[in-house]
Amino acid sequence: MRENKEKWAEQKLPELTLIRGVLSIVGVTPIIVVNAIIVMYSRCSSVDTSFKVFEKMSERDGVSWNTIITSFVQNGLDEEALMLVCEMQKQRFTIDSVTVTALLSAASNMRDSYIGRQTHAYLIRHGIQFEGMESYLIDMYAKSGLITTSELLFEQNGPSDRDLASWNAMIAGYTQNGLSDKAILILREALVRKVTPNAVTLASILPSCSSMGSTAIARQLHGFSIRQLLDENVYVGTALVDAYSKLGAISYAENVFIRTLAKNSVTYTTMIMSYGQHGMGKRALALYDSMLRSGIKPDAVTFIAILSACSYSGLVEEGLHIFESMDKIHKIKPSTEHYCCVADMLGRVGRVVEAYEFVERLGEDGDAVEIWGSILGACKNHGYFELGKVVAEKLLNMGMEKRIAGYHVLLSNIYAEEGEWENVDRVRNQMKEKGLQKEMACSWVEIAGRVNYFVARDEKHPLSGEIYYILDKLTRDMMDVGYKPGYSSNLNRILESSD
Repeated sequence: MRENKEKWAEQKLPELTLIRGVLSIVGVTPIIVVNAIIVMYSRCSSVDTSFKVFEKMSERDGVSWNTIITSFVQNGLDEEALMLVCEMQKQRFTIDSVTVTALLSAASNMRDSYIGRQTHAYLIRHGIQFEGMESYLIDMYAKSGLITTSELLFEQNGPSDRDLASWNAMIAGYTQNGLSDKAILILREALVRKVTPNAVTLASILPSCSSMGSTAIARQLHGFSIRQLLDENVYVGTALVDAYSKLGAISYAENVFIRTLAKNSVTYTTMIMSYGQHGMGKRALALYDSMLRSGIKPDAVTFIAILSACSYSGLVEEGLHIFESMDKIHKIKPSTEHYCCVADMLGRVGRVVEAYEFVERLGEDGDAVEIWGSILGACKNHGYFELGKVVAEKLLNMGMEKRIAGYHVLLSNIYAEEGEWENVDRVRNQMKEKGLQKEMACSWVEIAGRVNYFVARDEKHPLSGEIYYILDKLTRDMMDVGYKPGYSSNLNRILESSD
């Protein structure tokens, strides 16, 4: 341990010496220079050092406060930034447009409409106006789930008074709130009014294509990006990779990834995730290795992507090796999502007991519904019914009833597999008492430019008669070759009945 500390100190000695030197001269250096030093450390992701410099200042001005507050927001320390604003007010410094911009960004990041509304009210009371204010407000309200307020702000100014940032904020707001059709309509309106979309516009609208299941619109936007020379933009390229992958066009996603010259960690992560979702685990591993060789550092999301890819493809040993490297090599502490990936990875291949023991060893870090839910699914799929009952009871006692309707159904399936119909009835009654209902799953397929949506026992589709005829025929063919439905095949119908 001592040798490791000495080695770390050796590696960091030049940096530590520089920081000590900077801190020693802060008290005698002009404020304008110290403010620039704070910005420098912040942009180098050394926000802790930025704050140390700020604390050492014997004299501060409004720029000093705004600089450190903005630094905190840009580095994801939104709550800390809010506390600094309170301290800034106590010391009677004026909150100006720069402070307000940071506050609105923090409110957006936190999805906190209360902070956002308070900031908006402050703007009105003090008559503060600044360039891009409308777009900040639209974005804040949309991310806080108040999309109607965003619409009112957007419509407040006539089309001729809107800047591109406002159009982009409204498009992004609709996309983020699942209103993809409205996002497309707003884009069309912008084009009609001769507003030229930029890279931000395309990166904001492309997720709507996958939500709508429309490859045709994605290809039109792709074509537009090529004509406007935006296709090589890293954000547009990443959004195209994501959209094509979610639309099932993995070869298109690959082509876009290859042609995107300025790749970053998000681009690589998106492509790795795309391979994983399409069961191409080995390609995901090869790309992950290529990413490391390119000198691009993986982040926490990258590890979720590659661990998921290993899970979907049954590459357990490779996945476990990567999981171990997270903390040891890359110094990234695993989170609930990473633990869930490992549990799922082991459970999918039948190593259910090993998955259970892995989570048990985590202690409090493993007390998450998602992790135990993954193990419960594995117990059901691989016939570990007794262990499944233990896991299910643990889940049902977590006090998060509104999120675990699906786990009630899984437990019922386990009881049904063993013919324990009294327990099936008990779980069914518990669901009714708690008002729980399993969310209806939906699938879609695009045929000849039209997106067709399907849910269980759907009779609204115009071709439902022909579809059920084919399904019945397939079922008969399966039974002719020895297929036997399990007890749980009709269980969802039982649970969803309302007698």
